Amino acid sequence: MVPALRAILFAVCILLGGASFGFAQNLPVHVDPDARDDMIDPIAVPALRFLTTPDFPPFNYTDAAGRLAGFNIDLADAICARLEARCTIQAWPWNRVQEALADNQGDALIAGLDIGGSAGERFDFSRIYLQLPARFVMKKPVVRDFDPLTMTGTVAAREGSAHAELAERTLGRAEIVFYDSEFEALDAVAAGEADAFFGDAARASFWLNENPECCAFAGEAYFRPDLFGAGLAVAVPAGLDNVRVAINWALTRLQREGRIDEIYLRWFPVSFY
Repeated sequence: MVPALRAILFAVCILLGGASFGFAQNLPVHVDPDARDDMIDPIAVPALRFLTTPDFPPFNYTDAAGRLAGFNIDLADAICARLEARCTIQAWPWNRVQEALADNQGDALIAGLDIGGSAGERFDFSRIYLQLPARFVMKKPVVRDFDPLTMTGTVAAREGSAHAELAERTLGRAEIVFYDSEFEALDAVAAGEADAFFGDAARASFWLNENPECCAFAGEAYFRPDLFGAGLAVAVPAGLDNVRVAINWALTRLQREGRIDEIYLRWFPVSFY
C-alpha cells in the first residue's frame, strides 16, 4: 500500500473507530450453519500469542495514544475471550512479522497476510473470516435494478488495479477513466466527472461514510478471489494444528453469536458486503 493511501486510511479509521449504526445491512457470513463443529479441548490452548503489524488501518494499526487498534485487534481479543485463553498481541514491522511467526515468536498472525503465494506454502491458515469484494458507487438516487453490463458513460477506477482490469474487460459499453487512488476516483463521481466508481469496496465504504448525502453503493458486491484475493484469515506456524483448530472453533461461535457482526459494524458502519 502506498504511503499516501495509508495516511488517508489511518485518518479515516480514527473517525470510524467508535462509530456504530443500527440500520440493516448485508453482513459477512463465512460459516456454513450445517458444517460439523471442530472438536477442541480449551485446556490445550491456555494462551494465545498473536502477532500483527502497526500500519494496516482500519484492520490493525497504532492509534494516536500508541495503542494497537482495529478490526483484527478486536477480533483477536474476541477469539481469546471465547477460548478463555490468556491473550497477548505484539506488533512487528511488516517486513519482519512472517519471520517472527516462522521462528515461533508467536502462535498466530492476524494482519491481512495473503493466503496464496509463498505464505500459503510456509504457514497454515484458519477459516476465512472476511473477504474484500469490489463494488460500484454512484450518485444518489441509485437505480434499484442497476445492471453494470448495460451501463454507458464513464466509470472511474484506480489505475493499475485488478478492478480496473476487470472493468476494462467486461464493461464494453462504458468508458473507463483512470485515477491515482480509489479516493480520487470516488471524488470524481461526487464532482460529476464520472458516472460511477468501480473498485475496492472497503475503501469505498470509508469514503461513503464521509459522503452519505452524495452517493451510495450500486448493485451487488463482486467476490472474485482469483482477482481480489481469497480473503482474510489467521496464519499459524505449519503443523500447529491445536491452535488452528481452536481459532476455527472460536470463529465459528463468534459468527453464530453475532459477535463478528458487532466488530465488523464498529469498524465498517457502511457495510461493503
